[in-house]
Amino acid sequence: MEAVCRKYGALLILDEVMCGMGRTGTMHAWQQEGVGPDIQTIGKCLGGGYQPVAGVLASRHVIDVLRQGSSVFVHGHTYQGHPAACAAALEVQRIIRDEDLLSNVRTKGPHLSKSLFQKLGGHPNVGDIRGRGLFWGIEFVKNKETGEPFPLSDQVAMEISELALGKEYAISVYPGTGTARDGLAGDHIILAPPYNITGDDVELITSTVKRLVEDYFKRKVG
Repeated sequence: MEAVCRKYGALLILDEVMCGMGRTGTMHAWQQEGVGPDIQTIGKCLGGGYQPVAGVLASRHVIDVLRQGSSVFVHGHTYQGHPAACAAALEVQRIIRDEDLLSNVRTKGPHLSKSLFQKLGGHPNVGDIRGRGLFWGIEFVKNKETGEPFPLSDQVAMEISELALGKEYAISVYPGTGTARDGLAGDHIILAPPYNITGDDVELITSTVKRLVEDYFKRKVG
């Protein structure tokens, strides 16, 4: 994709609102891909959830074009430059650096991956498990062999995420849909634990999610 953009003079813009700022084990997910964006969005892991904050990063050659012109990037947002949000983001990034949390992401990521595959890889309604670092998705399918998704009306991902919040599981998973074929059907949940997660935490999370998924489909499929 980067080569195509370079060939035709298009900007390569990468959305790293969810996967960036250390979530995959490097500060930016693209650093593991051998590419470099012209423009990049960052968000969730920038402030660690302590304050709503996001940002846009631009490469030097994009900035140089602006400087050679008006030197002004006309934009605006009601709460841009909020000092409390910026202070929170700065402190979060300092903690990540000072406590070397990205090395923990790189260590616990493979552990999380292995445990998910061991506990859920053989489930008849789990179509795929994929991710990197501490950012993993679990896909749910009606037919494991063909990859046939559940009908959109079944709301599988949403129902699983709602069930997960009950006292029996007490875990938050992120539901998603529209990732199969027509852009409408297809269900998955995302797991994105904190950077300071321990090995025991990994086992607790994966065991809980295993129980959650098994219990849900026992009730659904019967």
